[in-house]
Amino acid sequence: MESLLSYGFLQRALLAGSFIGLACALLGVFLVLRKDAMVGHGLSHVTFAGVALGLFLKVMPLGMALATALIAALGLMKLKEKAGLYGDTALGIISSVGLAAGVLLATLSHSFNVSLFSYLFGEILAISALEVWLSLGLAASVLAAVLLNYRGLLFMTFDPESARASGIKTSRLEMMVATVTAVTIVLGIKVVGILLVAALLVIPAAAGLQLARKFRQALVLASIASLLSVVGGIGIAFLADIPASAAIVLLSFVLFGGAFIVRRLRSRA
Repeated sequence: MESLLSYGFLQRALLAGSFIGLACALLGVFLVLRKDAMVGHGLSHVTFAGVALGLFLKVMPLGMALATALIAALGLMKLKEKAGLYGDTALGIISSVGLAAGVLLATLSHSFNVSLFSYLFGEILAISALEVWLSLGLAASVLAAVLLNYRGLLFMTFDPESARASGIKTSRLEMMVATVTAVTIVLGIKVVGILLVAALLVIPAAAGLQLARKFRQALVLASIASLLSVVGGIGIAFLADIPASAAIVLLSFVLFGGAFIVRRLRSRA
């Protein structure tokens, strides 16, 4: 183990992956409970358009992905609010348009190459020191946002109508969650790629919710499941010479399966 940790690129991958995994787990619990689990899937499609646009214009792909994800997240809120659409309908529209735009831009710019594939499938072992610090800042921001707005987020998650009636500014909280989710997805692209980043938001959160008896427990257990998935997945990928993104997501599914079995056994006891 010590010999493995002596590699600088592996240290950076473990740190950045753990920070992003923590952010995804905390956000994921709120998204899953609000039945917004597919938000990550939809926004990841939009980031594909942003990356393709960045490659087309020859500017920072992740910067363009962040801009498009933020616009899409806010647009999703407005579609639900102004157009009277259900969340899954608005999400389907935005994700489909984003994916179509990404395919068009990638085709026009002839960008279906190794560079684009690294964004699609992740490149966690190529994480830079700057990206580690950005991941740390993201995790700290998400944790602070949850702690400072815990009561409002909890109330909004389980009873949004009563939350609004009681004076809680749910629109502000929803905008905060949408914005932070968009940023998390963009940074998560480096860990597991556009195609799998939604899994980091959903699967560890679902695993934590299988075993938790209280909301706080769900946050803690989801964070633990996410950290185990990232650290274990990177280790397995390095030793077995397989894609880290696939190893992380598959391990998180194994943990979810274990949590599901434990819950079933516990309910029968």
